[in-house]
Amino acid sequence: MRVGERQLTLSNLEKVLYPRHGFTKGEVLDYYTRIAPVLLPHIRDRAMTFVRFPDGVAGGSFFEKDVSRHAPDWVRTARLTVGGRGKDPEIVAYPLINDLPELVWAANLAALELHVHQWTVGPGDERGTPDRLVFDLDPGPGASVVDCSRVAERLHDVLVEDGLTPVAKTSGSKGMQLYAGVVTTDGGEPSRYAKALAERLAAETPDLVVARMTKNLRPGKVFIDWSQNNPFKTTVAPYSLRGRDEPTVSTPVTWDEVRACRHVTHLRFTAGEVLERVEDFGDLFADLERTRVPIPAFG
Repeated sequence: MRVGERQLTLSNLEKVLYPRHGFTKGEVLDYYTRIAPVLLPHIRDRAMTFVRFPDGVAGGSFFEKDVSRHAPDWVRTARLTVGGRGKDPEIVAYPLINDLPELVWAANLAALELHVHQWTVGPGDERGTPDRLVFDLDPGPGASVVDCSRVAERLHDVLVEDGLTPVAKTSGSKGMQLYAGVVTTDGGEPSRYAKALAERLAAETPDLVVARMTKNLRPGKVFIDWSQNNPFKTTVAPYSLRGRDEPTVSTPVTWDEVRACRHVTHLRFTAGEVLERVEDFGDLFADLERTRVPIPAFG
């Protein structure tokens, strides 16, 4: 199959990757091809980790960062040093998915989930400083995306007061994420700001919010995972499929939708629904790329 200027060999298009819904690999490729115009700007030049499901969502998965053994020579990779905390440093060839052929190549690997860093790779495979601030809202047992929505509303108001322009998306699973475009020369600044804000909300409403990962603190509450701002961590990309029972998508949503959420189904979207949403609303995440401002002083 010819995709743009590249010739790709696609395989097993009839293979069912989401058994409960009969959603095939061919439909996965169709989704990523059609969503590419709004997806690609948000992953461009970002070192990517795949979560691959070669036997479908019922058959297990694995993370893949280093694609040096099987990537075509036209797939751009960034050779980055990883390691630390007792691990020996190693060079990993991360894929950079910047155009449609590269995206289709990834989808053909059954890379259902696409996870990216909050920084871009510059010339010479140099890590940039973060240009995104992220809050990962993870509901504990007994809580849901409805509770996440209430926490998201509060975060929205504080971020706006601080001069930021927050955008929201579902995780495609149980929770949601908030982002804001930022400018910083200090790779640790987003984590420090996010931690301070998470701890503030946890102190104000300890019955709803927790800022620590400790599992026994989380039942019935929303964990604000500020640590996703660590330069070595990744978050699922907007418009990425998720490897769940149904082909749900990490979906950008409006703040009106967040405020109106009263049931888990209100913020659950499948691939087909997301394509329709993009036709109706365009890219609800576009503000992230055009509203970057310095992280405000805090303390």
